[in-house]
Amino acid sequence: MNWDRIEGNWKQLKGKLQEQWGKLTDDDLDVVAGKREQLAGKIQERYGVAKDEAERQVTAWEKRSNEEKWFH
Repeated sequence: MNWDRIEGNWKQLKGKLQEQWGKLTDDDLDVVAGKREQLAGKIQERYGVAKDEAERQVTAWEKRSNEEKWFH
């Protein structure tokens, strides 16, 4: 999945993101605004994980978004 596509559909994906990372607030996701690096940073902050773990989680979520065909 092209991250530009995720960024372009950010509002529609907020629910999917909160299913995955329930500690992220609406405000967190508004601040992130589709920016991959900022998403990983918020995951680090809210979950107390290392940067590489947050990046791994984002990569796995991105892959799942493609496999589950969240975009038509």
